[in-house]
Amino acid sequence: MNDSLYWHDYETFGATPSIDRPSQFAGLRTDFDLNIIGEPLVIYCQPQMDILPAPQACLITGITPQHALKYGLPEPQFIDQIHSQLSHPKTCGVGYNSIRFDDEVTRYSLYRNFFDPYQREWQNGNSRWDIIDLLRATRALRPEGVEWPDHKPGSPSFKLEHLTQANGISHTSAHDALSDVTATIAMAKLVKQAQPKLFDYVLQNRGKVAVAKIVNLQTHKPFFHCSGMLSKENLYSAIMMPLAAHPTNKNAVICIDLSTDPDLLISLDKDEIKRRVFTRAEDLPENIERIPLKLVHLNKAPMVATSKVVDAVVAKRLSINLEQCEENWQRLGQVDLQQKLQAVFSESDFVGSNEAEQQLYAGFLSNRDKPLLDQVRAASLEDFINHEFYFSDERYNKLLLSYKARYFSESLTANERSNWLHNCGERLTNQELGYLTLSQQQTEIAQLLRDGELSTESRKILNELENWSQQIAEKFALDDLKNSRL
Repeated sequence: MNDSLYWHDYETFGATPSIDRPSQFAGLRTDFDLNIIGEPLVIYCQPQMDILPAPQACLITGITPQHALKYGLPEPQFIDQIHSQLSHPKTCGVGYNSIRFDDEVTRYSLYRNFFDPYQREWQNGNSRWDIIDLLRATRALRPEGVEWPDHKPGSPSFKLEHLTQANGISHTSAHDALSDVTATIAMAKLVKQAQPKLFDYVLQNRGKVAVAKIVNLQTHKPFFHCSGMLSKENLYSAIMMPLAAHPTNKNAVICIDLSTDPDLLISLDKDEIKRRVFTRAEDLPENIERIPLKLVHLNKAPMVATSKVVDAVVAKRLSINLEQCEENWQRLGQVDLQQKLQAVFSESDFVGSNEAEQQLYAGFLSNRDKPLLDQVRAASLEDFINHEFYFSDERYNKLLLSYKARYFSESLTANERSNWLHNCGERLTNQELGYLTLSQQQTEIAQLLRDGELSTESRKILNELENWSQQIAEKFALDDLKNSRL
């Protein structure tokens, strides 16, 4: 069985994968020479009544909840079809900004519907990739043969629609999933044609083993890195040094941008370093510098290469001082910062959600519980009525209540139904849970409708969303919101 690339894209009802639901998916398989294999998969996902669509998301995609309800699949069947494609042996799942967004949508959808959220990424020779950093690396290292758009001078744009427009690539319906997939493949073909060696290098060195040889904690040698988290003034590129392993995430390495003076990192205590790492530059007091530490995740197909790829010509293009980087590397090589850095990253101020659907990263499911995943997915209404499925991991018992209520509501006991309706009411009205509430949605719709330049089509979408909002308020008997027509 040959290796293949499965190019895919989601459209969603919001921007937060742990909360917002997918509305549409498109996928298309190619070989490693980018020849198309088979037919595309294009499917819609039915909305869930207790999770509200964001008005701005509906305007961007043009997909209303009514359209997705009419033409879509229930989420379990929707993600099952996607999982079948992505878990096909020797498949590399790939997209545009997919590791940061689409893969998260996949993981949370698998998690909510009792699939293993990670297995398809590594089992049976499978992997994942994201070509947004291939594009960044191409502009940084070998820009010839591709037109590179800017938002304004000195501010490079890597928006897919800007790249396709600049390069004369058909992209007729940006934010339509299949249109985005075909445009992504076309951009990949352009890079492969213009810079074949770079394309092949990035593709072949996407895996953990290859990345770990470059981001090497044994040698601490400098390496070249591209990421949207780096400075646009350097075309999102840097020469970095691996400093220490992350204290809790075995796939993350703590690194520093060698363009900056390391004296602050060496001299400051862990608390001050933490403040200067995790506070945005604009939120720091005047004349207080951020410390440019960055995690490089070995399992997220980061764009890394030996620092030798940055010659004098590239360094000038990226505004990187090679001599300064060398001096800073030598300076850091004389001190041991591992203990201090691990202390910085071991103390998280992140407050997790109490909502089970948002708790994917709270831990791995135990081996004892794993067989239950298949059993729940295979269960019928009769099975849910006559059999109790119990997980030792309480997150999954909470997920199970939602799953039964949404897809097997007749199996609920009176107590379960009462709990479910309470949970829905909380999600729809309590802003502290992180979900878009009915009042927030209605306020946003009203603000958008006041725009005198709003198109007829956009106004129609917002009116449909307004009707949906009223239906939800009525369904869950939220009396104070039923009659608040906008």
